[in-house]
Amino acid sequence: MKTLRTFFMYALSCSVLHAAEDSLQLYLRSHFHYLASDALQGRETGEAGNRLAAEYIATQFKNIGLKPIGDNGTYFQNFEVVKEIQLDGNNSLTALISKKEKNYAVKTDFQPLSFSSNSSVSGTLIFAGYGINASDSVYNDYANCDVKDKIVLVLRFSPDGDNPHSSFAKYSALRNKTLQARERGAKALLIVTATADDSTDRLIKLKYDNSFSNSGIPVLTVNRAIVNEWLKGNKLTVDSLQQKIVRNKKPFSLELNSVRISLVTSLHEIRKPTSNVVGLLQVTDTTNTEHLVIGAHYDHLGYGGEGSGSLAPDKNEIHNGADDNASGTSGMIELARSLSTQQKLLKRNIVFIGFSGEEMGTLGSLYYTKHPILSLERSATMINLDMVGRLKEKTLTIQGTGTSSNWNNLLSKYNNDSSFVLKFIKDGFGPSDHAAFFGKNIPVLFFFTGLHEDYHKPSDDFEKINIAGEASLVRYIAQLAVEIDTTTVRPDFIKTQSPSQSSGDSRGYRVYVGTIPDYSEQTEGMKLSGVRENSPASKAGLQADDVLIKFGKFEIKNVYDYTYAIQDYKPGDVVEVIVVRGKEKITVKVTLEKRN
Repeated sequence: MKTLRTFFMYALSCSVLHAAEDSLQLYLRSHFHYLASDALQGRETGEAGNRLAAEYIATQFKNIGLKPIGDNGTYFQNFEVVKEIQLDGNNSLTALISKKEKNYAVKTDFQPLSFSSNSSVSGTLIFAGYGINASDSVYNDYANCDVKDKIVLVLRFSPDGDNPHSSFAKYSALRNKTLQARERGAKALLIVTATADDSTDRLIKLKYDNSFSNSGIPVLTVNRAIVNEWLKGNKLTVDSLQQKIVRNKKPFSLELNSVRISLVTSLHEIRKPTSNVVGLLQVTDTTNTEHLVIGAHYDHLGYGGEGSGSLAPDKNEIHNGADDNASGTSGMIELARSLSTQQKLLKRNIVFIGFSGEEMGTLGSLYYTKHPILSLERSATMINLDMVGRLKEKTLTIQGTGTSSNWNNLLSKYNNDSSFVLKFIKDGFGPSDHAAFFGKNIPVLFFFTGLHEDYHKPSDDFEKINIAGEASLVRYIAQLAVEIDTTTVRPDFIKTQSPSQSSGDSRGYRVYVGTIPDYSEQTEGMKLSGVRENSPASKAGLQADDVLIKFGKFEIKNVYDYTYAIQDYKPGDVVEVIVVRGKEKITVKVTLEKRN
């Protein structure tokens, strides 16, 4: 009889467990059906679909019973992001050709680029080839070309066209060409496209490139017909100049003393509102106690297109972002539901945050850590879910495992049935929202089920989600969260030492510095959100919140200047770096290391 009763109770418990599992999968499926639907138009930050997603998360938080701790008693922590750059009314281009004045039409004949400074300048014109200084080759368009106090005209792309595999590719970006011209004292930069590279002669689009700071000089794209007018006196054309360089594989420059250019550029930023969604599972009487943070970003790429981050930039289609990151958002909501049922067991409050602006540079998490609703010093742990919907062959990557001595044993303890093949990455930095918290000395865990061929493409749809796999992951994280929450001593914090991946200076360049850029604030220079432990930057004394304004011979106006400047150096070089720290300028020497 006892045996029969035991069997009955076991069967009943299994039935209840399976019912719970089915319920979790149904909840997840429901979230995906909405968050990854066409109705939300890809949840682009600052757009209508992004707001609908935020409202959905807030409704779920309310239904679960989380306390609103956002602005004015709501679930929303509001902030603004720059979405566009637009022309003001005052943009002009005039050429004085052999004492004859010619005025040109904006948007038809010329157009300022988004990173142009607002300025009024005039000067003589000089052609400087492609405007490339390839430091690792013999090619240098400026070798015999003095552009100081002149307006520089360059060809778009490189002697190899727009070939991404060319040895010139990393030098041919428009931002890099601007840096090279500015550092040599140019007043402005004009860019023209040869027929071989674009027969239509389209002006370069005015599109915001996610950098607050401008390049320091006016930068314009101009059409071939205009430039051919300027070259007529020299019996040259844009195409003949391009052919001369390509044919000889040698730089060619030319002063056009008969042409004097006057120009005015005026642009302004268009900002749009967005929100982090914040709810509190309150288990103590005061909000000033230790707490956990569990987060996931809910924004994605909208319709994609050039400059959006889409890996199918030619397709103007809704990017539903089912895995990136409707999966993490759905998982976060269900963690809130699961942990709310265990409220009496918990000892620490838990803050749940849906971050916006992650795809624009983790803007939402950076905003929260700069404007924390609850004290960061009382944050015991941050758990981040990003792309957790494609579990394959049970492989689960967990980043941040080196940020606390507690993690390895804890993660293995709740995987004793080998539900997952765990892949540990020690580093606390990385391209997602946990990095901002790690930069504030908070131990982190970042859960990720891997990249796939649909990443940042319109094909990242709900039909490809492994619902059962995500449900198992949510149950796993819930167990971890309960133990972290209820342990008497909060997890310790370790500043991880790691190679330079995702460090802000690892885009195929040879050197390692260890800086972590801050993309969330408008400033002239490159603000640091942190530096990697034991990196060249940390050894030199650079710190979070420093604003880097000079790197060796290069003035740094923005993160693009920095990423192009470092490629001019090699491992072992000692580079003088100037930063602004508070109201003080500090000069340090950084010994560059080889990037792993």
